[in-house]
Amino acid sequence: MLCSRFFRTFAGMSYRELYSRLLPLYDKGEAQAIVQWVLEVRFQLSVADALCGKIAELSLQDRTELESIICRIEAGEPVQYVLGETDFCGHRFHVERGVLIPRPETEELCRWILSSWSSHSEQPEILDVGTGSGCIAVTLAAALPGSRVTAWDISPEALAIAHGNAKRAHVHVSFEQRDVLSSDLLKVARRWHLVVSNPPYICRKEAAQMAPHVLDHEPHVALFVPDDAALLFYRAIARHALTTLQPGGWLYFEINPLYATDLIALLADMGFDNAETHTDQFGKTRFVRAALKPSI
Repeated sequence: MLCSRFFRTFAGMSYRELYSRLLPLYDKGEAQAIVQWVLEVRFQLSVADALCGKIAELSLQDRTELESIICRIEAGEPVQYVLGETDFCGHRFHVERGVLIPRPETEELCRWILSSWSSHSEQPEILDVGTGSGCIAVTLAAALPGSRVTAWDISPEALAIAHGNAKRAHVHVSFEQRDVLSSDLLKVARRWHLVVSNPPYICRKEAAQMAPHVLDHEPHVALFVPDDAALLFYRAIARHALTTLQPGGWLYFEINPLYATDLIALLADMGFDNAETHTDQFGKTRFVRAALKPSI
């Protein structure tokens, strides 16, 4: 459905006029980036093309589609869902409302892992818990040739999307429907060299501070934990890692900065070693890793 502006004129389709329509929801830089992304992905127009007036040269069908896209974004729908895709670590991923939109912070988590593992000669066995779109699992599988990557998610819809993204990137990942909170979670032998997860970590009480385009559109099951159980998923994943990581293997998490100290303490109490934090591009404590103590 087209919004009322469509019926006035196509004249207001310059680059500046398009991003100006998004300013109530986004700051100028983000609004510009969103319009640039739309023009590039859907209409193969560069910023230079847009500034030179190429938008006005689009066909009636394309201008109608562009107006529809901008209307959906104006209504608060994330551009990644509108276009059905996003970029992550050099790969293009399909996304829709059944999965969390991959964040730049999670790219940093992947780069941290790769900076540590790229020099290893062994071919690691990797487990990604709560894979969502498959962004972490696919990125690691592509960047670590010979690695064997398994990815879990509770959602069959997310697993279908992740499987498609692995196929799109021409990598093999073993996808399994698992609930890491289940008490009867399948026990496996010590096999993983690396367990990684970006689990739900936002407490419900923090929802009021979140942007509407996130709160109203992204899956709450992938975002929230109860206020009284901020470390719910971290504890469950770490418990599983205790029995399935190979000695000296590593556990990596993306975290809520509010609970970094609590998580470090939890991992130490559970018997993990060498726990350390890592900041994101904004200087927030966003990642934690810890090692399983080697056998003596």
